Amino acid sequence: MKALPSIDPTLPLDWHPEHVWYTSYGSNTHLDRLAAYLRGGCLPGAAREYPGCRNPAMPARSIPVELTGAMYFATESSVWGGGRAFYDPEVDGRVLARAHLVTTDQFADIAAQEMYRTPGPDLDLDLTDVLSQGRAVLGEGRYERLVCAGQVDGLPVLTFTAPWGIHDVRWVPPSAAYIRFLAAGLLSAGAWDEDAIASYVASCPGAIDHWSPEEIAALLDAGPDGH
Repeated sequence: MKALPSIDPTLPLDWHPEHVWYTSYGSNTHLDRLAAYLRGGCLPGAAREYPGCRNPAMPARSIPVELTGAMYFATESSVWGGGRAFYDPEVDGRVLARAHLVTTDQFADIAAQEMYRTPGPDLDLDLTDVLSQGRAVLGEGRYERLVCAGQVDGLPVLTFTAPWGIHDVRWVPPSAAYIRFLAAGLLSAGAWDEDAIASYVASCPGAIDHWSPEEIAALLDAGPDGH
């Protein structure tokens, strides 16, 4: 297993970095899934075509990390069916995640696509608030709150989530296709074994009482395409 890099919790001094660690805790933990956001296209099991980023390059590096907080599943995904993964940084717990080293423009373009908007220079993000305060709310929709968890190698660890909290919304079970990409992405990060990932995902609100660790392990054994 790979060593788990530690996140320096202090906020970065550079508020205009060229690169950031886009930190995924949902299906974008999987590089094939992330490629749809970067290069454009559609994946098996997903019902949406993505325009891609202005810069289609894959991440320079991807590393496993753990965030403080909790992951839960809520709302209804038109792409996968079932609940989407969200992150609440204000509660106790740990979130298994994968940080991808991308350009700041790529981070903005990924965020735009998560918000069902067309990426481009008009939607470039001003990161000043999130990098100076650790949080920034852009709007009321899904994934419109930016969170900075600190730094790795001097670069900000950034993610996005909902502006609401874990107890403010109804939890919704995720689909098999969604879990498969999320769990397989975490497994390929190399820091956690299959049993640890299956138990973790099964313990997240929304998955509890709907997905057992054994069922999630079976999805992993089946592979990303279900075979």
